[in-house]
Amino acid sequence: MKKNLIIIGLLFISSSVFAQWKPAGEKIKTTWAEKIDPQNVLPEYPRPLLERTEWKNLNGLWDYAILPGGQAEPHSFDGKILVPFAVESSLSGVQKTVGKNNELWYKRTFTVPSAWKNKNIILHFGAVDWKTEIYLNDIKIGSHTGGYTPFCFDITSFLTSGEQKLVVKVFDPTDTGYQPRGKQVNKPESIWYTAVTGIWQTVWIEPVNEKHIASVKTVPDIDKGVLSVTVNAQHVAPYDIVEVKLSDGGKIVSTIKSVVSETLELNVPDAKLWSPDAPFLYDLEINLYNKGKIIDKIKSYCAMRKISTKRDSKGIVRLQLNNKNLFQFGPLDQGWWPDGLYTAPTDEALAFDIIKTKELGFNMIRKHVKVEPARWYTHCDRLGILVWQDMPSGDGSPQWQPGNYFTGSELVRSSESEANYYKEWKEIIAFLQPHPSIVVWVPFNEAWGQFNTQKVVALTKECDPSRLVNPASGGNHYRTGDILDLHNYPDPSLYLYDAERPTVLGEYGGIGLAWEGHLWQPEKNWGYVQFKNSKEITDEYVKFAEKLKTLIKSGFSGAVYTQTTDVEGEVNGLITYDRKVIKHEADRVKKINTEICKSLE
Repeated sequence: MKKNLIIIGLLFISSSVFAQWKPAGEKIKTTWAEKIDPQNVLPEYPRPLLERTEWKNLNGLWDYAILPGGQAEPHSFDGKILVPFAVESSLSGVQKTVGKNNELWYKRTFTVPSAWKNKNIILHFGAVDWKTEIYLNDIKIGSHTGGYTPFCFDITSFLTSGEQKLVVKVFDPTDTGYQPRGKQVNKPESIWYTAVTGIWQTVWIEPVNEKHIASVKTVPDIDKGVLSVTVNAQHVAPYDIVEVKLSDGGKIVSTIKSVVSETLELNVPDAKLWSPDAPFLYDLEINLYNKGKIIDKIKSYCAMRKISTKRDSKGIVRLQLNNKNLFQFGPLDQGWWPDGLYTAPTDEALAFDIIKTKELGFNMIRKHVKVEPARWYTHCDRLGILVWQDMPSGDGSPQWQPGNYFTGSELVRSSESEANYYKEWKEIIAFLQPHPSIVVWVPFNEAWGQFNTQKVVALTKECDPSRLVNPASGGNHYRTGDILDLHNYPDPSLYLYDAERPTVLGEYGGIGLAWEGHLWQPEKNWGYVQFKNSKEITDEYVKFAEKLKTLIKSGFSGAVYTQTTDVEGEVNGLITYDRKVIKHEADRVKKINTEICKSLE
């Protein structure tokens, strides 16, 4: 009888939770939306490159309120929101616009597990767009600006006994502000999409000792057979020791110890190289010692791979992976979802686009003016796909500003705007640096907000000299950086060429097909060219691909097809926005894509 009462009680609690949340709106949704459990949202460990055994997920139903700016914490809230889905999204259960004159408030309580006694407790936010203030137990403990990078606070000193009260306030001006915001606008149309405000990645806590590992940077050198590892640790003394173990399937390959302040170099003899065809990852174990005792331990991974350029026998400068010519070919990936906007409904969904990209024969993805959660890059690392990572654009006319190969009319940005750009771009590079799948940084797209190009390229190189920099994909072109990147719609065209750098086609295609029953909106759907059925768009795709093959011989070393999926009013995706239909004839697309990727081998 008691067991039956417990079961009935649990069912009641579960049904009452679901009664407080359901997807909002009537627009199309992915199949994963049906699998969401509001008591267990995105339960996977959010930071695979620095993994500890103990943590607690704070995703789920929080209280929310939208209030005019400048007010104090509300006494009452508007309802429940499902974190970490942005308030404008269907999966938040709210689907409301915040706007530049309002602020979004969140509140929840949580408890710290008793087993974490005498530990420092770190509160983590995967990403919050854009300006965030954090209050714990009615004390403001910190703030953060930037919509794309993780941040955290040591909340140990502010904890009380029992339940902890957590309040978050967010301000996001979207396209009326001076911050990086990608394709978000307040009035979405054409290639501009719905705004994303507030928490959009996992919120979580973890226990650590006062002395603990904060970050790990890895840089492979396959020519020397060496892996460089830099460990950043908090509150350490000069005599504290860090130990790094590199292993392959449980077998130790290399190990080294040093004081924490030193960069470690591990010998990796006969290294197994990472590539899209063989995405081999080494395991890393990193231990922090104080007076001979391990006080922190994390698991990570790394890869041995090299991205570079080299002139071929015909005098064309080519992109190389692991000292071999490789034509890098992939889709423009916006990373938007009809139900979650910036946030994939589940981790399975997060991996889906990458898996389909591989299945269609591509070897690369250009992540377009957006940064994904850490787990997305881990999926790329493990599945084997190259990534060109854009900086989210912002602050400036969205229209392309005419320039020419050598000079162009760069935007003059305010000091506030420049500071926002530099701060967040450096944070993005530091956040993503250890992921081997990333091979190219792209600081500007089509001159959107492009400024101080040579300075920005130099800064990017300074932050990460191990990768190539594509200074302006399709934008105002300067003799700086490692790549010349052209855009041409709809078909490929080699209208400029650089004899000193690889020349790539950073965008082309945009072949449109509005697939009935899978559209975000019934009208005003568009592609650069429009067709009526799967055969027609596949025929056009193959025609463009055959033209691209001839242009590879003339000088192209990489190309990006627009695009992975439909997005809102755009219907030029290989896949419908709800991810339910592959619109092209997949076997024909895979065949020609494979030929293109292998064309320089």
